Amino acid sequence: MPPKGRAGDILATFTRYVAERGYDATNFSDIAGELGLSKGTIVHHFGTKDRLLAALHESYMRRRLAEAALIRDRLAMPTQRLAGLLYAFVLYQVVDREATVAFQREVVRLADHEAMAEGRRMRAEYLGLVRATLSEGIASGEFRPCDVEVQSLLIFGSAQWAWTWFDPAGTVSAEQVGAQLVELVLGGLLTRRTRLKGLTEAGGKVVRVVRQSISDVTGS
Repeated sequence: MPPKGRAGDILATFTRYVAERGYDATNFSDIAGELGLSKGTIVHHFGTKDRLLAALHESYMRRRLAEAALIRDRLAMPTQRLAGLLYAFVLYQVVDREATVAFQREVVRLADHEAMAEGRRMRAEYLGLVRATLSEGIASGEFRPCDVEVQSLLIFGSAQWAWTWFDPAGTVSAEQVGAQLVELVLGGLLTRRTRLKGLTEAGGKVVRVVRQSISDVTGS
């Protein structure tokens, strides 16, 4: 979870700036000026700007992994679990907007920097969780056989750029976008499309479980 106190204030302000401006246009001077502290205080808590980005990365992924674990525990079938994860991908654009935008717009920068090693490990863990859900669905006969590695990357790719076009204040809700994503992905995976019934209801059980899981982790 995010750090508390001064460190938490610094990380939250940094996250908002990265979401609004990008990493390169974010600097310690602006953060220090807004919070009324010295740049030395930021260095004391985080060291370098890279380490601050790493803290953002790790904090973000801890929340996502904790939520994914709850979603898997609370939904019984692979179809429901995958649908839940897909809804979560879109709901993050609303319930954890600044951190999601900051994370997604700088994801390439996170790829190979030494300071980002722990964050990369957690991203790999999350990817493994999605792949395990796909494999479980194939094994149970709910999903048709597919290349699990490619399918998982297609799923992540579809969610990665949502920050560039999804408007939280727009006419289409995150739940409605999530329902369309579920129909797109599961519609191509399910051996019986009749199983889509209920999964694409924006106010249905799966969405309620996802929202509760996010709330239990973030309080959002």
